[in-house]
Amino acid sequence: MANPTFAGREYPADSPYSVGREKIREFASAVGAAHPAHHDLVAARGLGYPDLVAPATFAVVVAQRAEAQYIQDPEAAVDFSRVVHAEERFTHHRPIVAGDELVTVLHVDSVTSRGSLSMVTTRCEIFAQGENGGREPVSTVVSTLAIRGEDS
Repeated sequence: MANPTFAGREYPADSPYSVGREKIREFASAVGAAHPAHHDLVAARGLGYPDLVAPATFAVVVAQRAEAQYIQDPEAAVDFSRVVHAEERFTHHRPIVAGDELVTVLHVDSVTSRGSLSMVTTRCEIFAQGENGGREPVSTVVSTLAIRGEDS
């Protein structure tokens, strides 16, 4: 059962994730996103983007990397072998493009338990790091995890 005292906890920004062209192409191919802006630099720039554009769901790659801080925290008491991904919602503030240096602040918004089932909602605020140290909002990813207890 997930530790309910983690509700409201915020984890510090993780190390930067460097978005690469090949990662975008690989992800786009894996999810069947065939738009040329995901694969062809000339096409992406022709649409006004500075580089290849990641498919909208690419943000989950960055978010799950940050969520690992919570999942791997022994005090959180999350047995990942018992996790079922229940829901994922994305709010995009701007597209993710190759060359972005993304950092994520993880929030554990809620931890509720009913019987042997825990429901955990996390929120990942993803920012692009600017050259002057500023952060530009890129995406917000809200995930809900169902964690089965040992007797379920």
